Amino acid sequence: MDSLTQICLGAVVGGAVMAPAIRRLPGPKRGAAIRYALLGGAALGTLPDLDVMIDYGDAVANYTHHRGFSHSLPVLALLGIVLGWLLARLPRLASLGRGRLIAYCVLCLVTHPLLDSFTTYGTQLLWPWPSRPISLASVFIIDPLYTLPLLITGLWVAIRGRAGHLLTAGLMLSSLYLGWGLAAKSWVEHRVAPLLASQGFADAPRMVQPTPFNSLLWRVSATTPQADHEWMVSVFDSDAQLASLARRDFPRHPTLDAEVAKLEDGQRLRWFAAPYLRASRERTPEGETLLAVTDTRLGSPGYHPFRFALARQNAAGEWQGLEDSQRLPSRPVDRAALLSLWQAVHDPQTRMQPNQRTVSATPSNPSAETR
Repeated sequence: MDSLTQICLGAVVGGAVMAPAIRRLPGPKRGAAIRYALLGGAALGTLPDLDVMIDYGDAVANYTHHRGFSHSLPVLALLGIVLGWLLARLPRLASLGRGRLIAYCVLCLVTHPLLDSFTTYGTQLLWPWPSRPISLASVFIIDPLYTLPLLITGLWVAIRGRAGHLLTAGLMLSSLYLGWGLAAKSWVEHRVAPLLASQGFADAPRMVQPTPFNSLLWRVSATTPQADHEWMVSVFDSDAQLASLARRDFPRHPTLDAEVAKLEDGQRLRWFAAPYLRASRERTPEGETLLAVTDTRLGSPGYHPFRFALARQNAAGEWQGLEDSQRLPSRPVDRAALLSLWQAVHDPQTRMQPNQRTVSATPSNPSAETR
């Protein structure tokens, strides 16, 4: 998730853990104590993302090692135990209890990667175990409806200086929103299964994820060796509307995919994001032809921010791997397209095939709508 959300989550978790102990302190000390608890939780909550400051050698390494060791539950749990034990040795904090201080540090740290695992990027929760990154893909990386309960309750407690139960309420609301995201994704997956089967994609790898800043409109992707196919589906779509949804097709290049599989960086990317990688040729201003790979999970159709050059083509037409992979520039964000998302939620006509954008309501089809 974005940095602001992780700061808010760490602060509210830290404040909620320490609130029972703080309420037992003398009155004048409570306000300062809860504010310090919030501040410390915010710092711990953002600590795992400092791995972005590490240079692992090239663009692909930096991309695929992010959310690695610094987001590992075993690593963070151990770090939290050590930090809590050290804090308990400070005379001013000893009265709070060693167990509570350890729980404070551990929970502020591990809730960061647990939240990240709900996004599409993927989080290596079990590092150093060589498992693929875990991605539930049920919440967008920036979602105000998740962040606001944490931000509001955290600020209110910091201003008032009272260690009450408001922080727990904020955590409950944000957690309920995560639960809603999982339920909405499951509902969309259930609804689109017949649509995919009717178009020949019943066995194709598929991905369902929310579109930017909301959990009502979902991007459904199905991948075949020849092309990627995408639909935009709302949780409110009727059966008739689902059957009329437009499909966008993005050709793939199997020969280029095979070349990617031969490269070390290509194998690393395949471990991280396959099968949602699309290979292409890219021309540089100098006239070179590069073998590029796009992670199609992130971004949206037409705008994918993570694109990498892995090899260049020599005069004989052969691909030679680059010594260091490079991240290619992405297209500017289409702000108008982002602003039109809400229209796409409540107006399915914008997502239908051109010849099916007018549906007549009849007694035999009461769910159809006339636009």
